[in-house]
Amino acid sequence: MADRFDARANSIGLLRMVLAFAVLVAHCWPLALGRPMLGSSETLRQADVGKLAVYGFFVLSGFLITSSALRFGPVRYLWHRALRILPALWVCLLVTALVMAPAIAYYERGTLDGFWGHPQGPLQYLRANWLFAMDQWTISGILRDVPYGRGIEGGGPLNGSLWTLRYEVVCYFMLAALAATAVLARARAAMVLLLLGVYAVVVEDFVRGDGLAVLPAKHGVLGPYPLVGTFEKQLVIYLTFAFLLGAVAKLYAHRVPMTGWLAALAAVGVAVTARFGGFYVLGVPLLAFLLLYLAVGLPRWFHSVGRKRDYSYGVYIYAFPVQQVVALLIGVRYGFVTYLVVASAGTLVLAALSWHLVERPAMALKDVAVPLARRGGDAPAAAGPDPGAVARPTGSPADAPARPAVTAPVPQPADV
Repeated sequence: MADRFDARANSIGLLRMVLAFAVLVAHCWPLALGRPMLGSSETLRQADVGKLAVYGFFVLSGFLITSSALRFGPVRYLWHRALRILPALWVCLLVTALVMAPAIAYYERGTLDGFWGHPQGPLQYLRANWLFAMDQWTISGILRDVPYGRGIEGGGPLNGSLWTLRYEVVCYFMLAALAATAVLARARAAMVLLLLGVYAVVVEDFVRGDGLAVLPAKHGVLGPYPLVGTFEKQLVIYLTFAFLLGAVAKLYAHRVPMTGWLAALAAVGVAVTARFGGFYVLGVPLLAFLLLYLAVGLPRWFHSVGRKRDYSYGVYIYAFPVQQVVALLIGVRYGFVTYLVVASAGTLVLAALSWHLVERPAMALKDVAVPLARRGGDAPAAAGPDPGAVARPTGSPADAPARPAVTAPVPQPADV
């Protein structure tokens, strides 16, 4: 892969956009139809389309962000990550809480009485979620009459996709610590050991499970912590596993073979494990290889997607609220395809605005941290471009952005 991957000419931008829209499409089933996520029953709930996209995001994010962690010291690296995720997230939360939510409330009730002073009002929503915690999913009891809101006492979730961001941030800080201790640059074998250690937990869960279609075992929670809330241990383990697959692939790119027949076998393996079992223990590593092969193996005309205009993060963070609004206004009254087209168009408009008005201007500030970094002894590790700086989301959506662990009575957005 080291011979074939070019940071300035690859298909990762295309892959991130495809994964972001895959999340949107997968969410159409629960949000518009009130049914399980697309592919859930066909894969025995292992690997619906949304889960495939999220794990793909984390793999690509691990690959790209490792480049940034290697290139820059921890302070500048974290500054770049914050610029890539936080400004767009904050604007999204503001738009959701102060524009969409009151409009929804007025549409549903014909009045805003009680909306602003509700115990779970818009200001409380902003205060609870500004730093990824997502401790409040709804606002003032709205969205009770949409498919993904009926039966939920507090109201329907406005943005179930944002749950992944805090898990991605955990991976960012993990890389920052590994970079600060020189593990990334001078003890890369330790990354392999870390990956194998996490993989051992995945294997143990599979061995102890019942049958082949084993879902991630519950390992309890971490927290709650101030500002960032509670973390599901199994999500930390399994998503970090995907992230580390991408990170180790970057560190050992000179050892990763990139051949078409291996990619074909990986594609078959992903499909077989998703359908019959063993997806997390075998399918996720195969998915990682397949995505990395596509990043270098797709035709050159795909390389321009996302290079100058990366809408993938915006698609990821705005799709869910747009889909809820479309479900409220028209649902599938004019057919499922109409719902999908309207939701996709609305999401793409907001994603474009997010990129041009928020994300790109924010990333223009990435060099502001250089004086601070030098005073703190955090000089760049090497010269050259930062291929992960504008990647997303996945993130994440941020760098490969990302989808919907909330507490009862709200159903787990991760299960959407």
